[in-house]
Amino acid sequence: MTRRRHEARLDALAEERRDSGADRRDDNKRRRLEMVLDRVFRPSRWAARAAYAMHLQAARPVAVTRHVIAAARPASAPPLRIAFASDFHAGATTDERVIRAACDALSELHPDVLLLGGDLVSVRGSDIHALAPLLARVPAPLGKFGVYGNHDLRANRPEITTAMAAAGVRMLVNERVRLASPHEDVSIVGFDDPIRGTPDSSLLDEPHGACVLLMHAPDGLLAADDRSFDVALCGHTHGGQIVLPGGAMPYLPHGALSRTYPSGEYELPGPGDRRLVVSRGVGCSTVPVRVLCDAEVHLITVSTVAI
Repeated sequence: MTRRRHEARLDALAEERRDSGADRRDDNKRRRLEMVLDRVFRPSRWAARAAYAMHLQAARPVAVTRHVIAAARPASAPPLRIAFASDFHAGATTDERVIRAACDALSELHPDVLLLGGDLVSVRGSDIHALAPLLARVPAPLGKFGVYGNHDLRANRPEITTAMAAAGVRMLVNERVRLASPHEDVSIVGFDDPIRGTPDSSLLDEPHGACVLLMHAPDGLLAADDRSFDVALCGHTHGGQIVLPGGAMPYLPHGALSRTYPSGEYELPGPGDRRLVVSRGVGCSTVPVRVLCDAEVHLITVSTVAI
């Protein structure tokens, strides 16, 4: 697809999303279904435990995908190591051993900073207490930052916020944070959830050095438009969660760009060398299984291009 056709398609999808509100309606329908299933799956977490025993939750250990992103930075700046994870979906559909394995994998990466792409819980805000203490143990000397996903915003958000703060994680809602030395030239921009919230694209207009855009879903690109950043990190799609032989994904979560960017690393049109990393995520949503779609966490190394 040429850049012009690609940009025209993004414009059409953005207009459709504004006019129809289909994402929000689909999200509400999914919410009602998940609340019913949560009542079925929750007793003794039987469904998640059974799926884990049958190796239908995650690879063991959780896969680590590595990316190297080149950014215009001072020649003296060391490489920045970012650990990234999304879509833990703590709750009745994700076995706690999967969550623990993912957090252990993040710790073993010895990152400078930890970024979290939302959907920390699946249905109930109280499930954050199975995740937050594990995140607290992940070493990240330059800070831990996260954004909310659509599931978090449908749950008890104040409880999630309090638990994450106690774990040392700062939740960003349309906020820009500059990292400390020796990476003071790098900013983290955290967008509001593009499904249930309103991302503030003006944050990308501020003068900056290297910029990492943290958002929950690929639809955040509709807000970012052609503004400059070095790499955008998101989840939401689960990589399909259930993938058929040959790679077909029968279902992907709502979102105008979910099928355009289902998982992996993408080169984006627009200014500079913009990259997008879409994570398959850690946990399970709606049903407690993954098929041909292993859970993953990421190490993004932002390398130095002298300026």
